[in-house]
Amino acid sequence: MNVLTSLLLLLLLAGPAVADLPRIAVEAPPELEGVAERLRTVDALKLAGIVELFGLKDPGPPIRVILAPEDSPTAAATPPWVSGYAYGSLGLIVLFPERTPSYPDSSLPELLRHEIAHVLIARAAGGRPVPRWFNEGLATLAADVWRLSDRSRLTATLVFRGQTPIAEVEELFGGDRSEIARAYALSSAFVRDIALRYRNTAPAEVLALVAVGTPFEEAFLRGTGRTVAQAERSFWRRHSFWYRWFPIVTSSITGWTFVTLLFLLAAWRKRKKTEAIRRRWEEEELWLGEMETRDGVAGPETRMH
Repeated sequence: MNVLTSLLLLLLLAGPAVADLPRIAVEAPPELEGVAERLRTVDALKLAGIVELFGLKDPGPPIRVILAPEDSPTAAATPPWVSGYAYGSLGLIVLFPERTPSYPDSSLPELLRHEIAHVLIARAAGGRPVPRWFNEGLATLAADVWRLSDRSRLTATLVFRGQTPIAEVEELFGGDRSEIARAYALSSAFVRDIALRYRNTAPAEVLALVAVGTPFEEAFLRGTGRTVAQAERSFWRRHSFWYRWFPIVTSSITGWTFVTLLFLLAAWRKRKKTEAIRRRWEEEELWLGEMETRDGVAGPETRMH
């Protein structure tokens, strides 16, 4: 069972169901109408999970989704590796279906859920800003796209970069493509950890407090019971060991090294055992020789004279 579904079940058991789901209004030119039809059938369960995760009883007006072809002015003005974006306060999403979705999304439906999450985060926060790491981490959690590649990125970051303070993660979102990918991996892992380790209603509580004007740091403390710094220290303390050492001790090279060491240990123990047996035989022969001499029976060397 994935994380978003698990959280949704917990939330549904804890309280009443969401009153309504937002309507997704997809607009597209004729050549992209087939894609538009597929996107109009958004997975209702996953959409309900997103709405419930953010604590929205009224998800607001329809969310407008524009599919832009590659020959459009909008596409020309957008970096080619950007496959979509959202204006949360406007309830507007722009997608480029002819581009391959880039990390952290791997398909157009995942990308759409990610951008819908951004719109709903803005609505849950009353239009007030939240840190980029929290916003993107929540959107990735809502899109339900934590995969092996995410773990690999997090592992690479920990092994080669060490611990990255959350304040630096915020800055990475303004960097180049590789830095942005690192920022997504770290923020996704951190927010997932918050959602699973603290109260399952923590994201909704934090957003609701921000919506009424509570500063984010205070909202986070009241929503999770921890300061951001405390949650960050806990996250790094638990993840540093597993992501630094677990991939190493489970790698194929380490596995063969371990097998080789076991073989050498077995050979060494066998040699020691053989030497012990040989020494015992020599001691027994010496003892027998002494007994024969004591009884007046000459040994082989004596008989030769």
